[in-house]
Amino acid sequence: MDTSKNLDERTMMDAWAYIQAQADAGIPLKPNAYRLAFGDPEFLLRRETRGIRLQLELLKPDLDQAEMGIESTIVVYGSARFSAPEEAQALLQAAQASGDAPAIALAQRHMRNAHFYEQARRFGHIVATHSKTMSPKERMYICTGGGPGIMEAANRGASEASVPTLGLNIALPHEQQANPYVTPELSFKFHYFAMRKMHFMMRGKAMVAFPGGFGTLNELFEVITLVQTKKSVPVPIVLFGKDYWKRLINMDALVEEGAISAEDLNLFHYTDDPQEAWEIIREFYKL
Repeated sequence: MDTSKNLDERTMMDAWAYIQAQADAGIPLKPNAYRLAFGDPEFLLRRETRGIRLQLELLKPDLDQAEMGIESTIVVYGSARFSAPEEAQALLQAAQASGDAPAIALAQRHMRNAHFYEQARRFGHIVATHSKTMSPKERMYICTGGGPGIMEAANRGASEASVPTLGLNIALPHEQQANPYVTPELSFKFHYFAMRKMHFMMRGKAMVAFPGGFGTLNELFEVITLVQTKKSVPVPIVLFGKDYWKRLINMDALVEEGAISAEDLNLFHYTDDPQEAWEIIREFYKL
């Protein structure tokens, strides 16, 4: 009988149990040359071991998704600040009651953008409902950054259709946990933005960008660039909220200045309708 596997597992568990016991007791962790390397946070968090950490962030979500049978995802990007209509309404009422002019202006913006939350929720539900009719290997699962706002809405729509949904959360000072609609077994936390964005692309069969800020823009333009430069296979890229995106980014000006080719405008589509967003994806894959 081969006991090496059990011995290794026990050794690893003992190593991390010791570290946890130290933390629970409030005992500062001190450098220890005798500590097992894979159970030594002081070692694993060194600058020189960054490559190991990057590899681990690549491997863990990949292996877990493979074990869960997740092969294809529809990635939804969007603002973490666009709240559900009921939350926006409550915020507005509280602001009006306070009489605070800046708070009222902020709450009014929340109300103005709350419809995007409902549209992302509907899109997540549409995708998940269709996914249930597909064979397990062909199913497409909603994947988001796992945070609040638009991300929560898309996860919520899929969850309400009783379909698993993914969240690739990032460790940030103001956003430390996944929204409650992400399937727990498919809720992943990242330190490195680069690894997180790689995972969006690894299984992503389509990218739908709702209105958002710097994070959404970063994710969107990385996808467009990868497809434009043929570093990625072509995928449908949908910009949801035509007025928002056209007001924010003048793509035609890029063509006029020769910064991109006119053909590059065919890399993405605009829409204001969740069903149409799904139809663009269906048409691309002949579903």
